[in-house]
Amino acid sequence: MNSSDYLYAWQAPDWPHWRYDLSALAEPMAQVSRAQGLLLGRLADVGLGLRDEASLAALTDDVLKTSEIEGEHLNVASVRSSIARRLGVDIGSLAPVDRHVEGVVEMVLDATIRHGAPLTPNRLFAWHAALFPTGYSGLTKITTGAWRNDALGPMQVVSGPMNRQRVHFEAPPADRLTTELSVFLRWLNDPAPSDPALIRAGLGHLWFVTLHPFDDGNGRIARAVGDLLLARTDGSPQRFYSLSAQIQRERKAYYDILERTQKGSMDVTEWLRWFLDMLSQALGQAHGVLDAVLFKARFWQGLQGATLNERQVKVLNRLLDGFQGKLTTSKWAALANCSSDTALRDINDLVERGILQRTAAGGRSTSYDLKPL
Repeated sequence: MNSSDYLYAWQAPDWPHWRYDLSALAEPMAQVSRAQGLLLGRLADVGLGLRDEASLAALTDDVLKTSEIEGEHLNVASVRSSIARRLGVDIGSLAPVDRHVEGVVEMVLDATIRHGAPLTPNRLFAWHAALFPTGYSGLTKITTGAWRNDALGPMQVVSGPMNRQRVHFEAPPADRLTTELSVFLRWLNDPAPSDPALIRAGLGHLWFVTLHPFDDGNGRIARAVGDLLLARTDGSPQRFYSLSAQIQRERKAYYDILERTQKGSMDVTEWLRWFLDMLSQALGQAHGVLDAVLFKARFWQGLQGATLNERQVKVLNRLLDGFQGKLTTSKWAALANCSSDTALRDINDLVERGILQRTAAGGRSTSYDLKPL
């Protein structure tokens, strides 16, 4: 029987026996391994504090982007504060954090820090409950901490307006989930796996999202499963790169290849090649994150002995952590919780010291950025 005799891969007679051409994936795997070695080599040359800063930046990006892939935008400062508190990294004043942010952070950190622990149904239920602390997805009541029951019909991934929806994928029926998840988790927790570690990360991600076992949150949990397997590959609880951030940059391609794969045969070489390419690019992006961390460290070393007030330290740190948009007097006032007059005095002081510089535009459009070291 070939793929034209069934609609979805999980309906194939040889499901779930994934196949792939290892020779076609040898070079992409080698490229990822080289990128991992290069990044870890750079990290070995920096102190523990800077490694923690790099890990904080990568995890913050991961939490933000895994939610953005699903169209949900979390507050950057809240996510960073939540992770910093859990990692014990001092970032100065902490931003308020809501239950939803805390839940996503808890899942991502549990997947990576406790990567060596078995993945069980109860652990997956805990992740799901953390993602939906109110038991609602938007205005819709959902089942949390349990597999879906399909009471309202089959689990489908759809797009388009209500009267012209297109079905991209339909998941296995709910009455198969207990058996399906048992097989999946036995494979994932196998102490002596036959598949290469990087291949397992790609297969785990694909397998879980194909089962789609929850009412909502399946994409985020599938990416956490992939991160758990990548952490096992790295042998480290610290994360220095974000695959979710790279997937967000290629969001359309991600959904396209998932749909093609889930409607194809059990040969998933194309998906694994794409997954490894994203992983290689994510590792490349991590060098930019590390560069920013090192720049921040040099910046503050260069200001040793300088007397700055609390507002100036807070806003400078926001700039160093990747402030979005242009820094104006009004934005400074909002960030530092002060008046516009106070903000202007703080800014002028830093301009006179050569720490900030005015951009070319003047008048109401006057903005500021950090002066190059």
